[in-house]
Amino acid sequence: MKLMWFHLMPYTELPEDFRDKHPSVWVDIHSSLFDPRRAHHMYNDFMDELEFAAECGFDAVCVNEHHSNGYGLMPSPNLIASALARRTSDTALCVMGNSLALYNPPTRVAEEFAMIDVISGGRLIAGFPVGTPMDTCFAYGQNPSMLRERYTEAHDLVLRAWTEQDTFAFNGRFNQQRYVNIWPRPVQKPHPPIWIPGGGSVETWQWCAEMDYVYCYLSYYGYKAGQSTMSGFWEEMARLGKDRNPYHAGFLQFVGVAETREEAYRLYREPAEYFYGRCLHVDARFAGPPGYTTEETQRRGIQSQISQAAAAASREVLNAVKGAMTEDVDFSALATFWKHPR
Repeated sequence: MKLMWFHLMPYTELPEDFRDKHPSVWVDIHSSLFDPRRAHHMYNDFMDELEFAAECGFDAVCVNEHHSNGYGLMPSPNLIASALARRTSDTALCVMGNSLALYNPPTRVAEEFAMIDVISGGRLIAGFPVGTPMDTCFAYGQNPSMLRERYTEAHDLVLRAWTEQDTFAFNGRFNQQRYVNIWPRPVQKPHPPIWIPGGGSVETWQWCAEMDYVYCYLSYYGYKAGQSTMSGFWEEMARLGKDRNPYHAGFLQFVGVAETREEAYRLYREPAEYFYGRCLHVDARFAGPPGYTTEETQRRGIQSQISQAAAAASREVLNAVKGAMTEDVDFSALATFWKHPR
């Protein structure tokens, strides 16, 4: 097993009453909450932490892409990875990743990833997420029903740009380029390792298994919450007759290290409550636009963790409102939920 250190780079100074006064940490979070002078220190602290993780001997340090939010301040993880390429020496750089459907043309991803691979001497792990609905459909205005098709076409273009030696023309449904001929080219041949972060969509793990890519699942709620998704991936690998190599899968889990359970609570309770109470405060209207979740995923009853977090908050509000319509309700309980969600 390899151990990697992942950084979301969340904005660390959302106010205590954030849940009371703001509907969502994503998409329409108000710009007045962002202080560039404070964020200057945050970014440098984040970079120090990533570099320290590399010095500690983690097999890789990981960054990712999000937009219009206080959950993760990396609209361009490639900028962070390029800096890390110079500030680290032998640790893999896992960019998890670039949301391919958002790039026009996607060859921009092929070029920038190739640059990082060359600067780092061949240490890039290339992540290709489909992307959250908040990032792709709302912040960047993509049609949710066409997102996966756009993503797949972009993947095909990037892969050809990395591997074909001669200049070629690409004539897809969403991308047309007369001359595709990227410079520089990646160090790793035939291309950098490709990892696909997924939120539970059946088609994503099926496609990963078919393509022999690494499937990665992020669990906010422990290994049991992610077990059904990972089991689905391994069942698909078995169905295809693929080798059950453990390096085909990645699992991201929050871990707090301390000498005792009590010490762990003391060290991590406040940051955990901040993350779950404010950084996962997503309005349900942004969590599941029609057409984003595939039919097969819906049939299996699989729900992304972002959707679960948004739905949980919506149920609490709805129950409180229903109670207010039928009887006297102590609304201090609702206020307590917003500050300390269960």
